[in-house]
Amino acid sequence: MSVTVRFAPSPTGHIHIGNARTALFNWLYAQKHGGRFILRFDDTDVARSKAEYADQIQLDLHWLGVHPDVTVHQSARFATYDAAVERLKAAGLLYPCWETAEELERKRKIRLSRRLPPVYGREALKLTAAEKATYEAEGRKPHWRFLLPNFTGDPFAPARTEIHWDDVVRGPQTVDLASMSDPVLVREDGSYLYTLPSVVDDIELGVSHVIRGDDHVTNTGAQIALFKALGAKPPAFGHHNLLTTVSGEGLSKRTGTLSILSLAEDGIESMAVASLAVLIGTSESVSAVASMEELAALFDPAATSKSAAKFDPAELMTLNRALVHAMPFADVAARLAALGIEGDKAEPFWLAVRGNLERVADAAPWWRIVRDGPQERPAFSPEDAAFLDAAFDALPPEPWDHETWKLWTGRLKETTGRKGRALFMPLRLALTGREEGPELADLLPLLGREGTLARRP
Repeated sequence: MSVTVRFAPSPTGHIHIGNARTALFNWLYAQKHGGRFILRFDDTDVARSKAEYADQIQLDLHWLGVHPDVTVHQSARFATYDAAVERLKAAGLLYPCWETAEELERKRKIRLSRRLPPVYGREALKLTAAEKATYEAEGRKPHWRFLLPNFTGDPFAPARTEIHWDDVVRGPQTVDLASMSDPVLVREDGSYLYTLPSVVDDIELGVSHVIRGDDHVTNTGAQIALFKALGAKPPAFGHHNLLTTVSGEGLSKRTGTLSILSLAEDGIESMAVASLAVLIGTSESVSAVASMEELAALFDPAATSKSAAKFDPAELMTLNRALVHAMPFADVAARLAALGIEGDKAEPFWLAVRGNLERVADAAPWWRIVRDGPQERPAFSPEDAAFLDAAFDALPPEPWDHETWKLWTGRLKETTGRKGRALFMPLRLALTGREEGPELADLLPLLGREGTLARRP
């Protein structure tokens, strides 16, 4: 079977790392099976959906390395959903209900008080034509429920009706339709809830695998029933665990928590985000994976834990450092050029400083130090100042290479008697203005003898 997956965000805010987890699970699954990836914007909520959010989601996915084969908008497909509604009505599987939210809540509390499951009792099916006419005369608009196939002859006597599926992530799953209320598919104002447009699109777009968060597990039984009611074979389903903060809080597009846009703007590498989003909460150890191809090789949806995956955003920086420290010059040359780091020295400079960076952009201050010297001249004690005078007098002649630092400091040990921190720290401060940084053996050839003498205190 050819694989077709979809990622279906609502463009009502910026997607976050939790949303990226779902997108990446689908993308990697498609990559492993030579399949298609559909980006479907669930924008039936026209009032809250914004074009700028949809545009940014596409940019975020591209930044992550996810490139949809097809992009569709539900807001352009209302006629398709309307036709499906008419089919369900004609089959007697979609029925109108006039209860208000307050009346439904009251019925729910009554059932709970009787120790009955708080499911809808299908009272609307008992309404006479006259009662319906009265509601309509009062100006009430009905919402429409899908009649679940959880009974044999009498819809008011539901019986245990098990829906089974072999979950791509969680393994064999079972849902009893008798434990559920008939889901509302159409609101009073005629707008659609998630379920019907999603199922109709999955049918028409040929989606073979629906991989999503495990907060949708309980919806799956009703959705499988709806697929069958519309004459379609249900797709395979997979439900991965959700990401939460360390304190257990859920992530939200509305608050912008860990949005992909903010992470990119903060200089986090896309593969750091992808590595964490995919590997956390699985049996695979979380590590900095350098490419999407490598991540696809590690990806196994069945290795995902069933419990929520808590993570510390600081883990992103750990992964980021690992990626930056190992990044070849060819992979970063264009970004360095955008920072003004270019020319013959750009590659040796990158190789010299990358092991001390958290972000690629952190190379810019070091480039200024190599090019112009320390921004502020450090103050030295009289003893260190005298040592530095002797040190700069003893600079080896050019040409300089990676052995120059060893040659220079070796001579200074013999002539001054200094060693360890007393020897190296004054030299580091004089050359860079910082107590820590790249190996001076790597920096000296970049400075050259003339550039080094220019830093003489």
